[in-house]
Amino acid sequence: MEDFEKIYSEYFDMVYGYCLRLSHDPSLAEEVTQESFFKALKAIDSFHGECRLSVWLCQIAKNTYFTLLKKRKRTAPPPPEDWADPQDLEERLGDKEQAIQIHRVLHTLPEPYREVFWLRTFGELSFAQIGGLFEKTESWARVTYHRARIKIKEELV
Repeated sequence: MEDFEKIYSEYFDMVYGYCLRLSHDPSLAEEVTQESFFKALKAIDSFHGECRLSVWLCQIAKNTYFTLLKKRKRTAPPPPEDWADPQDLEERLGDKEQAIQIHRVLHTLPEPYREVFWLRTFGELSFAQIGGLFEKTESWARVTYHRARIKIKEELV
C-alpha cells in the first residue's frame, strides 16, 4: 500500500493535468483522476510493465473519462473557437455541422491517427507529451498528427 501511495503522489499532478485537458472542467478532472487511481489500485496486479506506468495511468484516466461521459450522456467538450487560420481544419471544428462531419471521419481513422489527432486537438497535449504516451518520439507524434489531418481533409473533400 505504501508503494501505491508513492505512485499516487508522484503521478497525481500528471494524471490530473491530462484529465483537465480532456474535460476542460477542474471538478470533472478531479473526479476522473480520483476514480482512475481507485481503478489503478484495484488493478495494480495486472500492470506488468509492458508500458510506462504513466502511460498505463493515463489510459485508465482516458477510459474513465469516456465512460463517465457516456453515463452522463454528454458529448465531448467543444474545441476552442480561437483557431489562428480560418481555412485550417481545426477552425472548421467551430462550425457545428462541419464538426459533426469531422468527428464522423475521425472515428473512421485507424489507430494511432485517431488517438494522436484527438489528444492534440481536444486534449491539447504537446507533441512531446503525445510521443511520451505512445513511447515514441516527438517527431513521430508530429508526423502522425500531420498524416491524420491529411486523411481527414481527404475524406471531407
